[in-house]
Amino acid sequence: MKPAFVSLAFPLLLFAPREGLQQGRIVVTGRVTQSATNAAIQAANVRIDAANISVGTDAGGVYRIYLADSFRTKEVTLSVRAIGFKPASRTIKLESNSNVADFQLTVDVNRLSEIVVTGTASTAYTKALGFAVAPAAPGTIAHGQDLPGRYRPVDNTESYDRIVDNPFLRARDNPLSTFSVDVDRASYSNVRRFVAEGQRPPKDAVRIEELVNYFTYEYPDPDDRHPFSVTTEVARAPWRIDHLLVRIGLQARRVPAASLPPNNLVFLIDVSGSMGSPDKLPLVKRALQFLVQQLREQDRVAMVVYAGAAGMVLPPTSGAHKGVLLGAIEELEAGGSTAGGEGIRLAYDVARKYHMPNGNNRVILATDGDFNVGVSSDAEMERLIEERRQQGTFLSVLGFGRGNLKDSKMEKLADKGNGNYAYIDDIAEAKKVFGAEMGGTLLTLAKDVKLQVEFNPELVSSYRLIGYENRMLRAEDFDDDTKDAGEIGAGHSVTALYEIEPGVDLWSQVEPLRYQTTRPISPASRNVTELMHVKLRYKLPEARTSRWLDHVVRATETQPTDGSSDLRFAASVAAFGMVLRDSEYRGGATLEVAIALARGSIGEDVGGYRAEFLRMMETVQARSLLAAKER
Repeated sequence: MKPAFVSLAFPLLLFAPREGLQQGRIVVTGRVTQSATNAAIQAANVRIDAANISVGTDAGGVYRIYLADSFRTKEVTLSVRAIGFKPASRTIKLESNSNVADFQLTVDVNRLSEIVVTGTASTAYTKALGFAVAPAAPGTIAHGQDLPGRYRPVDNTESYDRIVDNPFLRARDNPLSTFSVDVDRASYSNVRRFVAEGQRPPKDAVRIEELVNYFTYEYPDPDDRHPFSVTTEVARAPWRIDHLLVRIGLQARRVPAASLPPNNLVFLIDVSGSMGSPDKLPLVKRALQFLVQQLREQDRVAMVVYAGAAGMVLPPTSGAHKGVLLGAIEELEAGGSTAGGEGIRLAYDVARKYHMPNGNNRVILATDGDFNVGVSSDAEMERLIEERRQQGTFLSVLGFGRGNLKDSKMEKLADKGNGNYAYIDDIAEAKKVFGAEMGGTLLTLAKDVKLQVEFNPELVSSYRLIGYENRMLRAEDFDDDTKDAGEIGAGHSVTALYEIEPGVDLWSQVEPLRYQTTRPISPASRNVTELMHVKLRYKLPEARTSRWLDHVVRATETQPTDGSSDLRFAASVAAFGMVLRDSEYRGGATLEVAIALARGSIGEDVGGYRAEFLRMMETVQARSLLAAKER
């Protein structure tokens, strides 16, 4: 039986500063960080009650509040709240035009009749990314610390499928590399959660392709023949300069929100006792409320909840009735019981009953992963999801919380359901999934997308696909239209990286010249023109037969350079993933190499996600250096 938790007692209010507020002459600014790591807290709510103003922090944890001149010389109290952290407040006197108030928040420990702690460590000191986390301050409890008397830690039951790094394969013996295209990004936000808590992620929680695909890259829009474009780039591998790094990028057609087909959505929400902590049901509610704000009149939403039993708490309701939808979400409470039925079957039955022939029919499952949704086994549940997928209802899975996350199960369910798997660690991630990426989250443009690369053994000695270990297919699966594969949603981009050991010196030089740069000999001069042949198969959402397209990577595309800023940034993320996994194939990849690559390839960085990634690595580096100094 899962333990019950206290529900979050305050609503999280996030408002951007209104235009009128920016006309004030007095500004209060500051940064909100974690006390243990000094890492920025994004989307924290900073409020001044006296002015009735609330703002959210940006990706760097920075906030800015503008006040009218009438507040000059007065004292105001600022309060800060963020999901998963203890609230804080301080009073300052506004004695100048510019006033600074920084906050450091500590992780919240929820209490009911006992203190409940989650975590993977077994002592007050946690080994994390090569450094030791200091013991908890007096009066607090570190993750995994043994507790006296009635205070006991909750066992950590998080589960991840084992990942064995893809090896190098000889191109002459294994010319074909085939895998299912994947756009899940849950691993990145889950890794971010571990790092923020001062823990090293389990190796099997680090799926490098999901880290790389968390970010967007500058790929061209597709033409009218296919729903996505194909782009390739070849440069020097930064962790081994005698190897090549090949980037294959797919860009799905971007569809404006107003042009999306109507949505027939069924929220299937876990309301069992363990969902009461702030990073679970309260965050689920905030995420779904944000989604509701994006809905239109033609969209329909129903809501099914389950704990020991299941029931429909909201019949299909138009997106025009936002007050009804938001009210139903706000009334959800963890630990309650509901009228009978089987959760996932009920959700699918509702979706089927109100099926929209030309719409997006989807069940959205929100859970901490430790769920039983009314079927007797995982195999039965997978068969049910596959059957309903064939009927046109897809499944997306949203993971929340820590301690009992069933990552391996949730990833499989989303895969079987032709949907996405996302891990929501804070409100900013919820806004990303249901805001900028809403089209890709809700609208599938192509299903059963498979990619196959044939390497030219005349130029390629061996190759290795970085990531996608649990998406590998047999060569014959590529032409088999009955073989299930991944999906691409509207606006999604997909990146795959191959590390190649060249079979010849593609950059061999003439004798060095004294007065000018030497020129490389063109591979074309050797009558060798193709490095690799990229082939793709996919189906349109309602189709049963696949379409085909291909792309040739010419040997003349290889250059003895570090590549574009996009390739260097993708390489930085891959290097970080290999370091976290302690991969035997990381070569010269180190945390320092990953940081240097990221610093030089931030680019335009819409949304600040690349900068956030750099700060995360710098935090890890600072902790590591501190540990080295202490030793």
